Amino acid sequence: MPEPTEQEIRERAHQIWERHGKPEGRDDEFWQLAEQELRNADKSNPLRTPDTL
Repeated sequence: MPEPTEQEIRERAHQIWERHGKPEGRDDEFWQLAEQELRNADKSNPLRTPDTL
């Protein structure tokens, strides 16, 4: 699976922001968390095979 797109990261960051009560001034933190979550989700994908790594 390719790297997460900016749109995917933005959507995930928004979800994280909402989960944390919509605090102000933590945009970078939530962006980093979203990016990491999406990358980790790819690594744990059970459909990954040596051909897709």
